[in-house]
Amino acid sequence: MVAASRDWRSEPVRDPKVEALALAVSANLPVLLWGEPGIGKSATLQQLADGMGTLMETVIASVHEPSDFAGLPIVGDSPATDGVPMAPPDWAVRLARTGTGLVFFDELSSAPPAVQAALLRVVLERRVGSLQLPPAVRIVAAANPPTSAADGWHLSPPLANRFVHLYWTHDARTVARGLAGTWPAVSVPAVDSRRTSSAVARARGAVAGFLTARPGLAHHLPGDAEARGGAWPSPRTWEMVLRLLAFHFSTGTGGDALALAVVGAVGDGAGLEFVTYLENLDLPDPERVLANPEAFALPERGDRQLAFLTAVISAVRSHVDRRRWEAGWVILEKAVEAGVPDVAARAAMDLAALRDPAWPVPAAIDAFVEVLQLSGRLPG
Repeated sequence: MVAASRDWRSEPVRDPKVEALALAVSANLPVLLWGEPGIGKSATLQQLADGMGTLMETVIASVHEPSDFAGLPIVGDSPATDGVPMAPPDWAVRLARTGTGLVFFDELSSAPPAVQAALLRVVLERRVGSLQLPPAVRIVAAANPPTSAADGWHLSPPLANRFVHLYWTHDARTVARGLAGTWPAVSVPAVDSRRTSSAVARARGAVAGFLTARPGLAHHLPGDAEARGGAWPSPRTWEMVLRLLAFHFSTGTGGDALALAVVGAVGDGAGLEFVTYLENLDLPDPERVLANPEAFALPERGDRQLAFLTAVISAVRSHVDRRRWEAGWVILEKAVEAGVPDVAARAAMDLAALRDPAWPVPAAIDAFVEVLQLSGRLPG
């Protein structure tokens, strides 16, 4: 009877928050799920781990001591010579032995500040005691809002700034259909390796262009404790956005899922502004432009020009050869002809640094001779 009541199947259903979770986990970014108890956070994660074909280890953060994450000291024969290693817990050893997996830190907001401090190194450096977790180990945590958590604490700003924050809710119709025997399937986005180079280049261009236009959003620590325990913009979280965007471009995930993940990384204000900027950016594919640089027209808006040129240089850097390097100079020459040499100058310095000494200097470099000499990229 018990086994029969747990027999269920799954069906493909688009759910932006689940898609955002899968996107962030695929990008190997730490994720924090905020939601009331009992609404399916753990079950969704187990489905995701099963879909990735990997082990899931659940650790209840609120019942552990700081030493469970920092490691327990083990004194050897010669501590003065060899030091004192910090022994990791069994779950970390299993993940290290397997080489891959998903570690789920539950009830994070119920963990006292000392435990949260010990978790900093686990989340950022993937070190548990003296053990280095493999790069393929994903980190996901869950927290109940302080209003519903037993002995809840606000997250410390250093720990909060290491996560992509996603807010988990339930849908009554989904629950009803699930209890009738059919739950939504959790799919893992597949990376198209043919898009990888172009995806990273486009992501770099978009983030660099936005932060050049809105430098005040590069770092902003909120004023109140509750907001500091959530998502807010910093260089670290903008790097998260860069990875989310690159995976989005290479997997074809939905725009609404990307928006949730971006807001979860840098917060509502900066995230929504960036998503709006991205929707209006419409950058050309840098790989297509490099294949035929004579045929393209430079975007008219200054922010789009900077974003596009940044994407082009990033694309050249990902696979440097003479043809692509020279195509980059053709593109920069067009920027000068369009009357925006200041926008192209920084890109010219980065492109000049990629030159093989055996390659001849292209004619298009004439427009940048002075700035390259001043920067040391081109000897006098």
